[in-house]
Amino acid sequence: MLVGYLIALFAQSLVKSLLKKTEVDNKVASWVTGRSDGGENIPVENWVGTIVFWTIFLFAIIGFLERLQLSAVSSPLTSLLNEVTSFFPRIIAALILLGIAWIVATLCKAVTVRVLNAFRIDERLNQQVNDGTTQPQFSLSETFGNAIYWFIFLLFLLPILDTLSLQGLLDPVQQMLNQVLFILPNILAAIIIAAAGWVIAQIVRRIVTNLLIAVGTDRVGNRFGLGETTGGQSLSSIIGTVVYVLILIPIAIAALNALQIEAISVPAIEMLSRILNIIPQLFAAAVILIVAYVIGRFVSDLVTSVLTSLGFNRLFYWLGLQSTPPATPGASDQVQVVDRTSTSTSTSTSTSTSTSTSTTRTPSEIVGIIAFVGVMLFAVVTATDILQLTALTLIIEQIIIISGRVLIGAVIFAVGLYFANLAYRFVLSSGTGNSKLLAQVSRIAIIIFVGAMALQQMGIGTDIVNLAFGLLLGAIAVAVAISFGLGGRDVAAEKIREALSKVQQK
Repeated sequence: MLVGYLIALFAQSLVKSLLKKTEVDNKVASWVTGRSDGGENIPVENWVGTIVFWTIFLFAIIGFLERLQLSAVSSPLTSLLNEVTSFFPRIIAALILLGIAWIVATLCKAVTVRVLNAFRIDERLNQQVNDGTTQPQFSLSETFGNAIYWFIFLLFLLPILDTLSLQGLLDPVQQMLNQVLFILPNILAAIIIAAAGWVIAQIVRRIVTNLLIAVGTDRVGNRFGLGETTGGQSLSSIIGTVVYVLILIPIAIAALNALQIEAISVPAIEMLSRILNIIPQLFAAAVILIVAYVIGRFVSDLVTSVLTSLGFNRLFYWLGLQSTPPATPGASDQVQVVDRTSTSTSTSTSTSTSTSTSTTRTPSEIVGIIAFVGVMLFAVVTATDILQLTALTLIIEQIIIISGRVLIGAVIFAVGLYFANLAYRFVLSSGTGNSKLLAQVSRIAIIIFVGAMALQQMGIGTDIVNLAFGLLLGAIAVAVAISFGLGGRDVAAEKIREALSKVQQK
């Protein structure tokens, strides 16, 4: 037994020294545990040395017990040793299969990564995903290589478990592998369809983008603030991206159909189909809004120019909101109006641009903005109706109706304010003693009257306005009656006395 103990110690130290001279054990341990090479080393040498020590020492103990003829004690140890020694060939065979799996998986991974790198898949993908602005974080070639690497290990797992006679683990792994192999062709077909569609979409997007750049589409986009100089994307790039997405949607539907996983494909296909069906409506709505925007800008500029030439900017003076009339538009003002919508680079343009950027708006510009907003509101109603957004359509229609009432009420009040000031000036010019007081009374009366009409037209508290206006007129009538009654009391008494005296004389 002492000799066996010494042999076991010698074998343990020999195994430890051999394993320390090599890095195979540490690499295998890191691969099994998933740790990096730079992490803390696992004491594999101690574990293996301990196993070797107790295996050899167990033989020595059994021999010692049999020499002492202690069969009752040595028999269980002998059975245990027989089981261990009979299991050794299976372990060795499993290790051989594991080594073959590692060699095959490593070769397949290396070949896959090299082939994909030869086609520069990662470089092209990172150009599209990162746009060359950030460091690439995703390697498609490494991902495919790792997938193939572990799939080969999964294939070798069945014979390894069979060699070890682990039937309890073999059956579920066999079922899982059968399901994976059954769905693998569908996955490969979906990947091929998606990859081919992605390549086609990329090619078409570049063709469309370059074609639009060649025909000068970006110049049109720059007028609407769409350009790389403003920090955004150019119009050609936006249209190219839209075409890219339109191609990818049916490709994604085809890939999901090829996958044949109903739990994933059915809701995803339904969602993509709805998106694909609504795209024509979105396109029509976008066209309507763009056309309405162009028409609205044209109408706004036209209305502003026409009203300015008609002297509409004197409106605030006509309504008595300004004490002095604005300057009559001369040649410089005409240049300002024209240059506000032009793109000339002359000196007069720079002057008019600085003037037009002022926060103060002329009445003509305000009417032009109102015309633009009106055109856009009607266009939005049509667009929401095309998109079948009934609730939003009703809301915008109500906004248009309310805006129309407010606009008409404002016009009524403006007209009344004009006539109130006209009456004020007319009464004041009569030159009577109380002309100023009468002029103020007439102006206030007209303003109150047209204010009530404007509020009623706007629909703001119609009943309250009618009641207040009626009470005001009634109070004025009662006040006039009382004033006439009190002021003519003596005259009325004199007339009554004369009438009574005539009756008495008769």
